[in-house]
Amino acid sequence: MGKFDFSDQFVNRHNGPRPEDVQEMLKVVDVNSLDELIEKTVPSKIRLEKEMELDEAVTEHEFLTHLRSIASKNKIYKTYIGMGYYPTITPSVIIRNILQNPGWYTQYTPYQAEISQGRLAALLNFQTMLSDLTALPLANASLLDEATAAAEAMGMFYASRKRAKKNSNVFFVSDECLPQTIDVLKTRAYTLGIELRIGNYKELELTEDIFGILVQYPSADGAIYDYTELFEKAAEMGIFKCVAADLLSLAILTPPGEFGADCVVGSTQRFGVPMGYGGPHAGYFVTKEDFKRQIPGRIIGTSIDGDGKPALRMALQTREQHIKREKATSNICTAQVLLAIMAGMYAVYHGPKGIKAIAQKTHNLTLAFAEGVQKLGLEQQNQFFFDTVKVKIDSAKVNELALQKEINIRVINSEYVGVSFAENNNINDVNELLAVFAEAAGKDAVTVNDCTETLPECCIRKSEYMTHPVFNSYHSETEMMRYIKKLESRDLSLTSSMIPLGSCTMKLNAATEMLGIDWPEFAQLHPFIPADQAAGYRELFTELEKQLCVITGFSGCSLQPNSGANGEYAGLLVIKKYHEDRGDGHRNIVIIPSSAHGTNPASAIMAGGKIVIVKCDDHGNIDVEDLRAKAEEHKDNLSSLMITYPSTHGVFEESIMEICEIIHKNGGQVYMDGANMNAQVGLTSPYNIGADVCHLNLHKTFAIPHGGGGPGVGPICVAEHLVPFLPGHAVVNIGSEKAATAVSAAPWGSANVTLITYAYIKMMGAEGLTEATKIAMLNANYLRAKLAEHYEILYTGSNGMCAHEMIVDMREFKASAGIEVEDIAKRLMDFSYHAPTVAFPVPGTLMVEPTESESKAELDKFIEAMAAIRAEIAEIENGQAEKENNILKNAPHTAQVCAAEEWNKPYPREKAGYPVEYLRDSKFWPFVGRVDNAYGDRNLVCSCLPVEAYQDA
Repeated sequence: MGKFDFSDQFVNRHNGPRPEDVQEMLKVVDVNSLDELIEKTVPSKIRLEKEMELDEAVTEHEFLTHLRSIASKNKIYKTYIGMGYYPTITPSVIIRNILQNPGWYTQYTPYQAEISQGRLAALLNFQTMLSDLTALPLANASLLDEATAAAEAMGMFYASRKRAKKNSNVFFVSDECLPQTIDVLKTRAYTLGIELRIGNYKELELTEDIFGILVQYPSADGAIYDYTELFEKAAEMGIFKCVAADLLSLAILTPPGEFGADCVVGSTQRFGVPMGYGGPHAGYFVTKEDFKRQIPGRIIGTSIDGDGKPALRMALQTREQHIKREKATSNICTAQVLLAIMAGMYAVYHGPKGIKAIAQKTHNLTLAFAEGVQKLGLEQQNQFFFDTVKVKIDSAKVNELALQKEINIRVINSEYVGVSFAENNNINDVNELLAVFAEAAGKDAVTVNDCTETLPECCIRKSEYMTHPVFNSYHSETEMMRYIKKLESRDLSLTSSMIPLGSCTMKLNAATEMLGIDWPEFAQLHPFIPADQAAGYRELFTELEKQLCVITGFSGCSLQPNSGANGEYAGLLVIKKYHEDRGDGHRNIVIIPSSAHGTNPASAIMAGGKIVIVKCDDHGNIDVEDLRAKAEEHKDNLSSLMITYPSTHGVFEESIMEICEIIHKNGGQVYMDGANMNAQVGLTSPYNIGADVCHLNLHKTFAIPHGGGGPGVGPICVAEHLVPFLPGHAVVNIGSEKAATAVSAAPWGSANVTLITYAYIKMMGAEGLTEATKIAMLNANYLRAKLAEHYEILYTGSNGMCAHEMIVDMREFKASAGIEVEDIAKRLMDFSYHAPTVAFPVPGTLMVEPTESESKAELDKFIEAMAAIRAEIAEIENGQAEKENNILKNAPHTAQVCAAEEWNKPYPREKAGYPVEYLRDSKFWPFVGRVDNAYGDRNLVCSCLPVEAYQDA
């Protein structure tokens, strides 16, 4: 393949600049070739000596043929396993208009609220649905999965202990909770120093050393229990209570908020999100308002804009780990936004009556099956149940017969099996199963009809839910389609323009990469099916792990971490296990540069570390002598160094190998944060620089879309000596005897979207991936050179180059014009752009990353916008514009404001709405003006506002 041979090679579709553009851009950067640019940017001593050993690139058509071959190796059986994962029916209107729509899946996290109103509205629906169904007031905008949500609840309770309970460190977990949840709780408790007490809740003695309890509702084996008495006693003793609840069951069962729960967690998977062999799915977390300052993750709240119009935004952001850093109680910075939106839209489409009907049908089928089991003379163990029965029978025999008929049931042990029903089942499925059970028991077959017995009075839900008009207005497909489109139009995504966020790598998420995720062979598989039914997935995992090891230079990989922050935690856990195995369990000092991502110190604390901060010099590099001194000072207890490379300042630090040697010499391991891997692929590698473990943000470097704030995927790659300590799993046997316990609910985390990264690597090949890295650096340095004509670029390498991103300094304008960096970010919206990363890692700056996918034409538009803003600042500086009432302070300007009859601003409407000519061809209008964050935090409302609020505004 020629480097710029414009053929059907995918790299030519993925990279933005055309060959003639590249030549022009090289001149601007003042180099003669891409290779010269790399020589001046990446230190020679860390560069790879040969090309990565990956398969040759395939075309898009060839890849889809290959993927069909892999998909054919997966088997779609009827599945009744349950255990937190269920077949579901995703409405086609949601598949076509959200899951398959780049207007929804390419959005960034909604930090810039004014251009994120549609997604924020969809997430507010999600929160309202959860609050209603659980009967608790405060929900967040999703967590990674049910198991990690339970772990976050335990952590929140632990951090919230009252003074009288400060010495209590026991968290009781019912042994009837899902096994994968218990597994993740073991991991989190181990690193936080919490004692996990697992047992029968009916025999639980509430003692003073217990600070919290977790029960499952219904239980893992399907039984429904009344926890009221237990919760009343716990409340009297100041013990917090958490319920892991099946969300669909709450449509007909008494919600946990009504029997005393302080927190309810679970999964929204069965609300229209395919099983996907384990994920991604939106975990949910709902709690009392008492915990509003401690609740993990993101919360969507209501506020107003500058004109008093209702507006949405992320509330209480001072809780976030980027601000609290080592004082944070959670490292969560990824929600499962795309999946939460799908689940929320499922609720909008079906409404309360539809959701109740689905729940009732599921329960009725389960009742019918239980009746049939009784007719067969078999023991059914659950007195009360929702969708799952536990049957005493020769499990090996019935399972063998079921598999012969392409049916999966849950084998609990040699004597018991579990059968769970779902929305896609009907009475014919019930009778088919009964025939299998009859044969296994040596009995004549029986048949049953629909059963409508009622639950006991104490278990029946009597309260209303989902009464807001949003859940009662869009039940025809026409109305639903228009509602989804209306919200989409209020959000800026990659379908509108470049999203130039530093360290976030908002690159192309190609359609061919996305196509496989909703193929039934991938979407409809339960994560706990027999291995031979997922042979295609297993083949894909094996090859993807090998690809990632080749790219990083490491020896082993785990795909389990389902976010970047979870990858950080998993990597530190592996290091912790390694030290313990060597008898060095006391090593707990984690050295972190002052410029590190906020998740780094938060993850280190969660992993049981003690943080030592290392200074950076005036050029943004790690102060090597300060590092050396601190490594030597703590050599007896040094666990690790967490470092981002290239640095968060967008520079390849020349001393990186020396830094790694210092850590190793003093007994530590080097953890490399993979946030900036986009600048390494094909040129250098974490292994080459001397690291021992890294996580990779597949939703950044490797083309999985951000989805408006998730899904994220954060696998870890490790050196050979760390391979035995990669995460294991309680249900599916993966990993070695020394493996760490799980960090996510599913064995391979968000398995379904790993297809996207697999596609990206297969279609790019080694040469294409390397070319992409070079173009990413060319695009960044082209922007650097052009923006330097108007702004100061804060850090560059020894040859004046940046890596794949740069920091643009805006601090001087506060003194010269009273302009804050936020004003520039908001004004960029008027130019149809999302702001670069604001105030990180340096306050008062913008961190810009264009990615390789953007064309020269798009870069030139962004440069024009930035130049125009600089000219507007100059007008304030020289007195042509007012210092307090000016175009930047009033930004962004909505179409409603610009078209209003009255215009009282000291600059023309046209300049506000159409400041540059290119906007006349295509303009994205912010839906609201600048959002008042302080008002939203003072008046915290995290569920849908009544319609009157919008009418009044």
